[in-house]
Amino acid sequence: MHTTLSLRRRLRTTLIAGGLALASTVLWAHGDVTPQAVDTKTLPQLGAKWLPSNPYSSGPAAKEALRIGTSAYNQNCARCHGLEAISGGIAPDLRKMDADCTGMADVPKKNACLAEMDDYYVATVRRGRTRDGRVYMPPFEATLSQEAIWAIRTYLETRREK
Repeated sequence: MHTTLSLRRRLRTTLIAGGLALASTVLWAHGDVTPQAVDTKTLPQLGAKWLPSNPYSSGPAAKEALRIGTSAYNQNCARCHGLEAISGGIAPDLRKMDADCTGMADVPKKNACLAEMDDYYVATVRRGRTRDGRVYMPPFEATLSQEAIWAIRTYLETRREK
């Protein structure tokens, strides 16, 4: 009986220590969440007025926007939204952001839905998300240019779930 009680205590102590170690890892898993600037000088500059949709989705700048957007996503978004936009559960899975739109058969409705998602995306990235005084996503407007934000969107468009 004494051996059984001793084993239970050791097991409980081990489980508690393991739980604390796991909690500590999760707490510090995000690392530095300070937004990182993105060099977009090789992209066509868009000016001060925000565009309503992604100008880099197609055309000659698309490949460069994808290159920059991939790097910018990894620097600024992956720590919460996951590598390759696959969420680990901390923040929304960005592959599914347009899911309600992409399956629509009616082209005008699909385009209107995608335009709404562009608007939601830009507003969220620029101003962040706060609920009940808690910051769920920091604002990036002071750090990321319009070019960088649309380049990240270009990357996310390649990550959409089929």
